[in-house]
Amino acid sequence: MSLFRHLVSSCFVFIHVYSLQDGTKPQYEVRNWLLHILFLFSAGLGHEIFYITCLPCIHWSLDPFLCRRLVNMWGLVMYIGQVMKDLLKLPRPVSPPVVKLETRVDAEYGLPSTHAMAATSISFTLLFSAPSRLQFQFEVGLLIAVTLSSLVCLSRLYTGMHSVLDVICGVVISAVILLLTYPCWETLDHLQLHTRISPIAVPALLLFLCYKYPDLDHYSTTRGDTTTILGACAGSSVGYWVNEQLGETFEPQGTLPVPLPTLTANALALCTGRFLVGVVALVGTRQIVKTTSLHVLYSWYRVPKNDHNARRRKEIEVPYKFTTYTAVGLVHSILTNRIFVLLGLL
Repeated sequence: MSLFRHLVSSCFVFIHVYSLQDGTKPQYEVRNWLLHILFLFSAGLGHEIFYITCLPCIHWSLDPFLCRRLVNMWGLVMYIGQVMKDLLKLPRPVSPPVVKLETRVDAEYGLPSTHAMAATSISFTLLFSAPSRLQFQFEVGLLIAVTLSSLVCLSRLYTGMHSVLDVICGVVISAVILLLTYPCWETLDHLQLHTRISPIAVPALLLFLCYKYPDLDHYSTTRGDTTTILGACAGSSVGYWVNEQLGETFEPQGTLPVPLPTLTANALALCTGRFLVGVVALVGTRQIVKTTSLHVLYSWYRVPKNDHNARRRKEIEVPYKFTTYTAVGLVHSILTNRIFVLLGLL
């Protein structure tokens, strides 16, 4: 596996490996900038910036129903994957011989690849849910889903963050979860939208899972990233429940499945406007709630304001991240479409 990964990487970068004793990181020279940028971009599909910008566009410009399904499965798959990482404790590839193009998540364990799990779950949840909502060629959707998933998986090899085994296990685990839960999707939709205790039970359960996340003997970004995801899921779940109670879900009108929106200059302009306004609303919410929650928690635990490492403590990290992204999920699901209506963008 290690040899295969090294050969794949060598197709695109030229690596000068220094000895470990001199403390110098391996250097590399990019030979194919097109593939380099493509794989770095694909790797970004598993990061927060993608989740806070691109995923909400499915709600804003396509169908909130599909976005709700996608968020539910994304949260489930990612929690299982992150927990498995920290229970199995299998290391990432060693550098050298590989060159690691990312450093933020280097302290995390390797198997399974949660990037591969996220890409697979997002692509195929959308593919399996869309036929009842939208008119499109299933074969084209399948090709897009396979292409996006493959790009993300290959990007993890290219960036040196995972072995082939990590990626394969991530895809297989995600596929098994999708297949096992698929028959229950309709039932879960009904419980989420029509049960009175849903807006209390779902956030409470997700917050409990964040606090029960496995503890490690060193700091890793996995707990914080998992809390971010579950917080967004909690906020979105409450938001979709509220929309259902208000009778304004912003779902496509008419007989389902409806035709895909026609791509005209006006439609593209409206979509761009929704994207810009929506992203500003979500990023602004994130910054305001994050700053406020950290200020409150630092004061509560009497932590100096300049102690940035304190936010890694469980009693601070979990509540501030969960609160922040619950607020982001609420704004995404409840407020943004209503803002679009006021601005004439929807």
